[in-house]
Amino acid sequence: MSASPRARSGVRLRAAAAAVVSTWRNADLRRAELSFAGAWTAEWAFSVGIGVYAFRHGGAKAVGVVAVLRMLPAAIAAPALTPYADRHRRERVLAFVCAVRAVATGAAAVLAPVRGAAFAVYALAMVAAVAAVPFRPVHSALLPTLCRTPYELASANVVRGLLDSASTLIGAAIAAVFLSRAGVGAVFGAAAAASLLSAIPLLRLHPEPAPRLSSYGETRSAAPATAMMTGARAVARDGDLTLMFVLAGMQTLIRGALNVFLVVVAIDVLGSGEAGVGTLTAALGAGAVAASIAALLLVGSKRLARWFGVGVALWGLPIALLAFHPSKALALVLLAIVGIGNALVDIGLFTVVARLAPHEVLAQVFGALESVAAIGVAFGSLLAPVLIALAGVSAALLVIGLSTPIAVAAAWWRLNRLDAGMTHRDREIDLLRNVPMFAPLPLPSIEQLARLLEPRSVNAGDAVFAQGDVGDCYYVIVDGTADVTGGGSGLATLGPGEGFGEIALLHSRPRTATVRARTDLQLMALSGANFTSVVSSYRPSGAAATVYVDHLLARFTPDDI
Repeated sequence: MSASPRARSGVRLRAAAAAVVSTWRNADLRRAELSFAGAWTAEWAFSVGIGVYAFRHGGAKAVGVVAVLRMLPAAIAAPALTPYADRHRRERVLAFVCAVRAVATGAAAVLAPVRGAAFAVYALAMVAAVAAVPFRPVHSALLPTLCRTPYELASANVVRGLLDSASTLIGAAIAAVFLSRAGVGAVFGAAAAASLLSAIPLLRLHPEPAPRLSSYGETRSAAPATAMMTGARAVARDGDLTLMFVLAGMQTLIRGALNVFLVVVAIDVLGSGEAGVGTLTAALGAGAVAASIAALLLVGSKRLARWFGVGVALWGLPIALLAFHPSKALALVLLAIVGIGNALVDIGLFTVVARLAPHEVLAQVFGALESVAAIGVAFGSLLAPVLIALAGVSAALLVIGLSTPIAVAAAWWRLNRLDAGMTHRDREIDLLRNVPMFAPLPLPSIEQLARLLEPRSVNAGDAVFAQGDVGDCYYVIVDGTADVTGGGSGLATLGPGEGFGEIALLHSRPRTATVRARTDLQLMALSGANFTSVVSSYRPSGAAATVYVDHLLARFTPDDI
């Protein structure tokens, strides 16, 4: 008998609560998430403040131009700066970024009330934007190294999405309050304080560096110009990553256009004044907060790529609908729906990309994503005022808003296929987690091992390998049983989820036992080079391997060895 809807709802709610708890109990994840909350509160408050400042000094065109001036240097800076995060400790890179942003926005706060200082303020906004660029990609690359399972990573990204949404709401609300009571300079000052505070949790973050496979080792010593392209090359090699990047780029185009639409609609169409810009932005944040809480129910979902697609579509569709009846009430509702789309994009995009991209260049892949986002925001910020000037506000809203629903509809079958592939990978990760020496590995490392597994079949009665053979692979049993014999004696019977072959690989010696299939065997094989490079270079796994191998060797007499 199937469970009742009430029982199923209870299970989902308990799973959602467990997602938050799993992130909070992991001290390193908790610190990383708190830092993100402070940094993004600063980002949204400053974005609202600089938009209003630019509108005062040049209207809608100035808003678009300033957005471009902030985004285009950022597009170049992302691939230029993120290689340093893949070469150095990512938490230290983040702390440095927070400090630079605090200085730049604090200086803008001092200059904002000064007449004739607009260009200096814009220059500081560019510095703050460039400094902000590495934060999200480096943070996105850091999170997986603090997680052990896909579930924990999805939970961390949902919680970060919730904090992102809350930061949107809080940052916009702070901006609205200070704009109505103290002015733009106070908004910039609040952003500077939040940036500085966001560095503090990072100073207490000391994760064990994740082991690296050798496929991208050359990037650590590559010339800067070469390293800048590493993330882009990794994306180009993977069709699924490319698809995620294209849809993410279209979503950020909408975001860039929205920077202009929020100001124009609030001030010129709705007549709600400068504070109305903060109110509309807060509506977007409110929708995102509500959706982020609901997104906790998706942590165990096997459809994250498709939910990402839905989120991208929801960034555009409400903008198109706003063209038909631009009232204040409708604008608030539709922008809240955009916020829902933002929450869905966050959980899908950052979880799926982190699992698809090679860990060695993960920060650079996220840097390439940030570059695409910056270009999308810049292009959208330029496109919106051009369309407004040529065809009016309503036509601009309609044309730009319909772009993402159409793109997602065309890509839907690919997103469905991507979800199926990730579900298959989850089973392989669960298989590897049963192996004691793999259990301590952070998610990026075990994910990479899962990608490298090769299926093998062995008929009943045949040997997988014999005592004295050269060791070249490690094996994990998917289905069936195998007998282990050494020195003419039976040593063990192995079943599904158990691994063998580690002694020869870790001790660089011939096989110490014979493993023969008792029944037909389905195995997953991992090359010796990849096995040893991960297990030996990660201290907790190395310690577990030493204990386990010593236990196995204790079964032999000196003559057997």
